[in-house]
This record gives sequence, structure tokens and C-alpha cells, in this order.
Amino acid sequence: MEEKLSFEESLEKLEEIVNRLENGNVPLDDAIEEFKNAMDLVKICNEKLEAAEESIAKIVKDNGEVVEFNPTE
Repeated sequence: MEEKLSFEESLEKLEEIVNRLENGNVPLDDAIEEFKNAMDLVKICNEKLEAAEESIAKIVKDNGEVVEFNPTE
């Protein structure tokens, strides 16, 4: 799996894999490989989301003060 894929490309490929697996017409060996690829894509998406969270974690107020942003609050 290429880590150079954008988040959107990774998510699209993940959705394609899920659709193929949900059809149930995938031989077992292929399904296992598809599942492995899906897990790689999940990892890529998760890393990109974490990086995005870090990027928006610091919000600059009007006066220029850096405020920590906690998305769980």
C-alpha cells in the first residue's frame, strides 16, 4: 500500500475493498489479501487524521495567542 495516497484516495480504496468483501464473491485467499490491504489503508487514514488533528490543535486567537485545542472537550 502506498503511503503517498491522500486521505481521500485511501478512504476511496478502503470503501472499494469493503464493497468487494461485502459482495461475498471473493475467494478466501483473495479476501484475506483484501483484508490486509484494508488494514494498511486504515492505518494510513488514521495517521493522516492524527496529523490533521495536530495541525489544528493550535488555534491562533485574534490577538495572536496560541491556544491548545482539544477535540475531545
